[in-house]
Amino acid sequence: MDVKPLGDRVLVKPVQTDEKTSGGIFVPDSAKEKPQKGEIVAVGPGKRNKDGDRIPLDVKEGDMVIYGKYSGSDFSFEGTEYKIMNETDVLAIV
Repeated sequence: MDVKPLGDRVLVKPVQTDEKTSGGIFVPDSAKEKPQKGEIVAVGPGKRNKDGDRIPLDVKEGDMVIYGKYSGSDFSFEGTEYKIMNETDVLAIV
């Protein structure tokens, strides 16, 4: 991956939800909820404390995480959708 987050930011690949309900009804894109779960693809080096030392992040590449519904910024890279957000926007590791 050629995208490297800076500071305490993480790069997340959102997990896409099913396009069909359990009853067999197809859900159009306009009716789908925004995903709130994804896989950490890359992590930044961490913020610096007042002494200049790096504070390591609590998440690592490969972690499945839950994040806030409106967290981060969406962007596309080489045809794949990603979110980049601060580590504080990550609510839990699954």
